[in-house]
Amino acid sequence: MGISNLRRGWFICAALALVALAASVGCRSDEAKGGATAVNQSNSNQPASNKAAAKAEKLPTTMPPLTAEERHVIKDKGTESPFTGKYWDKFTPGVYICRNCGQPLYLSSGKFKSDCGWPSFDEEIPGAVKRQPDADGRRTEIVCAHCGAHLGHVFTGEQLTAKDTRHCVNSISISLVQTTAAPEEAIFAGGCFWGVEHYFREVPGVLGVASGYIGGTVAYPTYEQVCSGKTGHAEAVRVIYDPALVTYEKLARVFFETHDPTQLNGQGPDIGTNYRSAVFYLNDDQKKTTEKLIGILKAKGFNVVTQVVAAKPFYLAEDYHQDYLTRHPERHACQVRVPRFDEKK
Repeated sequence: MGISNLRRGWFICAALALVALAASVGCRSDEAKGGATAVNQSNSNQPASNKAAAKAEKLPTTMPPLTAEERHVIKDKGTESPFTGKYWDKFTPGVYICRNCGQPLYLSSGKFKSDCGWPSFDEEIPGAVKRQPDADGRRTEIVCAHCGAHLGHVFTGEQLTAKDTRHCVNSISISLVQTTAAPEEAIFAGGCFWGVEHYFREVPGVLGVASGYIGGTVAYPTYEQVCSGKTGHAEAVRVIYDPALVTYEKLARVFFETHDPTQLNGQGPDIGTNYRSAVFYLNDDQKKTTEKLIGILKAKGFNVVTQVVAAKPFYLAEDYHQDYLTRHPERHACQVRVPRFDEKK
């Protein structure tokens, strides 16, 4: 984003900091074109009382090597025997992540009892699971959208839940990260996702943040395609959080205070619909909360142009975009947080 305008972006960013504005500024460099491995680190500047809890809550981003049994299922597309996996009859609150790459796949709220002998989910985290024809020519295989790890198969028409969908997943293909309450997710777009992701990672109660693309018509787009402005996608972040520790309203307030919600189709020198300000709500409560906060800001005189739209599939951005500022400590977030609400919740 604004790769060719790096120098300009940093000067503008410094100026914005001096006048305490919260516009997002172009901060990209050509090194972002290279593929680096994403590494997640907990915030070292949190108050001491929150450090231990926040660290324990974070989703892992590095996974141990696969065992021979795991490799047989995950890489060679084998199947574990029914009623033998550790998750087939487990309903503990948490996030189910890919055993191979660590990406979040399912929330415990989507898990249900089917008595089929394997873990069953009636929905995945949007964009996390990819469907493709199985080699047997009859079934539909499901794989991790990020690394292609074999998960199992998906079935419809069984009428086991209101969603009429069953993801039949091998326990060996997933790992459970337990939480205090059933985890939830939120999706925000506020310009360059490097800085947006950085701020959300600092919030206690946030389990994980991923940068990606949403709102467009192209499935699994590349960074270059999104930058062309022809896909309809916006740069965004997906936040997975523990609602017992942080509310959606708190996250939405962070969003409105860490970018400029009054700039239409851009942030600073990064111009285009792919840098638009938008909240992609996943339920009516999120929509109502967002609209309430926008009403508060408008009453204060802010001409908010943030879009509030129903979420579409979220597609992960390339690895080199994930947790970019943690992996590049020599750089700083261009976004400047500016308090815009009278009270904090």
